[in-house]
Amino acid sequence: DDSGVGWRYIAPGKPQQNGYNESFNGRLRDELLNETLFRSLPHARAVLETWRRDYNERRPHSKLGWMTPREYASAFCGETGRHAAQADSSAHRPLATHQHQGSNQPRTLVLAG
Repeated sequence: DDSGVGWRYIAPGKPQQNGYNESFNGRLRDELLNETLFRSLPHARAVLETWRRDYNERRPHSKLGWMTPREYASAFCGETGRHAAQADSSAHRPLATHQHQGSNQPRTLVLAG
């Protein structure tokens, strides 16, 4: 209330009002919760942390052009510790330019099928 952030509730029986969250919940349930018998609370925390790291850092996502979130972020922010001048060229080509829509970079192309 102090910061002026309002609450938005999802109406009962209307999970489509928050499709991203419902999609994530389905993946978590199908890939981890339905498949794992937790022995204790510490075991559950460790398994959930391993799954979270895999989902957020190592797993390619279709909405990111099948790149991992780390690769996607580095495509926009640049690679850390990289020198300005490359041995083979001065810089990486941009993912997309104003001359054409989309990208011809292999790391952003989505494989069909």
